[in-house]
Amino acid sequence: MKASAVNLEKHVRALTDDIGVRLAGSPEEYKAAEYIRNEFLKYSPDAVIEEYPVRERCVESEKLEVCIDGKWEEFPCSLFSSATDTQGKTVTAELVFFDTATGYQRPDLSFLTGKAVVHLGCHIEDENSYRRLMEAKPAFILFVDTRYTGTIPLADGLFPVYVKKYGAVPSLNVAYFDAWKWLKTKASSARIAVTGGTRLSKTTVVVCEIKGTDPDNGIIFAGGHHDTQAGTVGADDNAIGSAAMIELARLLSQTPHKRTFRLISFGAEEQLSVGSASYVRAHREEIEKNGIFMCNFDSFGSALGWMKFTMNTTPELNALIAGHCHAHDVYYTETSAPCPYTDQFPFAACKVPGLWINRPNCTAGCYYHHRVDNSPDVLGFETAAHSVSAGAAIMAELADREDLSALTGIPADQQKLIDELFNAVYGGF
Repeated sequence: MKASAVNLEKHVRALTDDIGVRLAGSPEEYKAAEYIRNEFLKYSPDAVIEEYPVRERCVESEKLEVCIDGKWEEFPCSLFSSATDTQGKTVTAELVFFDTATGYQRPDLSFLTGKAVVHLGCHIEDENSYRRLMEAKPAFILFVDTRYTGTIPLADGLFPVYVKKYGAVPSLNVAYFDAWKWLKTKASSARIAVTGGTRLSKTTVVVCEIKGTDPDNGIIFAGGHHDTQAGTVGADDNAIGSAAMIELARLLSQTPHKRTFRLISFGAEEQLSVGSASYVRAHREEIEKNGIFMCNFDSFGSALGWMKFTMNTTPELNALIAGHCHAHDVYYTETSAPCPYTDQFPFAACKVPGLWINRPNCTAGCYYHHRVDNSPDVLGFETAAHSVSAGAAIMAELADREDLSALTGIPADQQKLIDELFNAVYGGF
C-alpha cells in the first residue's frame, strides 16, 4: 500500500485554499467536515458527521495599544479561545510583567490585581496556578508564547475545564518581541478593546468505518483534525492530518481485513481536543471494550524537519511499528511521555495504546505554529506520503494479526500519568 502525495496535496488545498480558516463551531469547520465525509463516502458507505457542543470563537474586532513615553502605540494581538471579550469597551490598566516559570511560587499574587499582566508562557497547565491567577483578578492578560520568539502573535486558547470552574478574563496572545520592546522602553500601561468573544455552537467529528470480516474482534482507530486556530489556514495543523484520513480510507478499503478500521477527523482539537474528548466520552464503553490501537496524524507534514513519535505502547508494539516504518523509509525519534495536546490522548485515557506521528522543524515544534504562514507551502507531500504508507501498514497488520496479546495495553507507569493528566487537564470522565 502506497500513499499518494498528489492526493494528499489535493485534499490539503481543498481545506486550506477553498475553505480557509476553520474555527471550531464555525460554518467553515462544517464545510470542512462535509468535504471530508464526501471523500470518505467514496471508499465506505459508513461515513457520518457527529456533532458536539463547543464554544465558537467569534471575535469581530480586537485592538491592543501600549503607552510608551506618553504615546499610545498599537500592536497586533489575538484573543484566546474560551476567553471573555470587553464587549467593545476600552479597558486600561498598568502593565506588570509576570515570570511564570517562577512567579507561581510566590505566596501572594495580589500585585496582579487590576493590572495588565504580561504573562510569560501561553499555557497554564497547573489548575491551582490558574485558580490563583483568576482569584487575583487581573484586568486582562497578555500571553507571550516563550517557545517561539517571533514578531507575530500566535493564536491559542484557555483550557475549557479551567474556564468552566474558575472563569476567565480577557486574554490575548502577543508577539514575543513586542513584549520585549515594552520592557526595554519601560512602557507604563496597556489598553484593549475586544468585540465578540465566544458563543455556543457545535463542533464536527467525521467518522468513516471500514468494517472488518470479523467486526466483533476489535477496532483500529486513526485520527487527525480539521479545525484551526484563528488567523491561520492550518495546512500542517492539521489539514494534512485530515488528508491522511482520506488517503487511509482509500488504502485500507482496497482489500478485506479481519478487524474494523475507524478513521476520524476531529473538530475542536485546538480547544484542547474537545472534539476527540467528546467523542470518547460518548463512545467510552465501546472504545474501552473494543479499542486495539489509535494512530494520530497531527502536524507531520513539514518539508524540513525530522519525525517524532509519541508512543504509549508496549515494547512489542514498538517493534512492530519500527519494522513497518523502516520498510517505508520512515525513521524517527521517540518519547513515551504522554502528551495531552493530541487527539490520541483521550483514547489513551480509555487504555487504548496509541501513537502520535509528528514532524517538528525546530526544538520547540514548528516555527509556523498557529501562525498565518502555516500554509501549504510549508509542506513536503512526498515525505508525508511515506508516513501515511507506514501508518496504513501498521494498521493493516494489527487488523489481521491473530494474536495481539503482547501488543495491547499501555505500560502501567505511562497509564498512571495519562490518568492523572486526563483528570487534571480534561476534568476526567
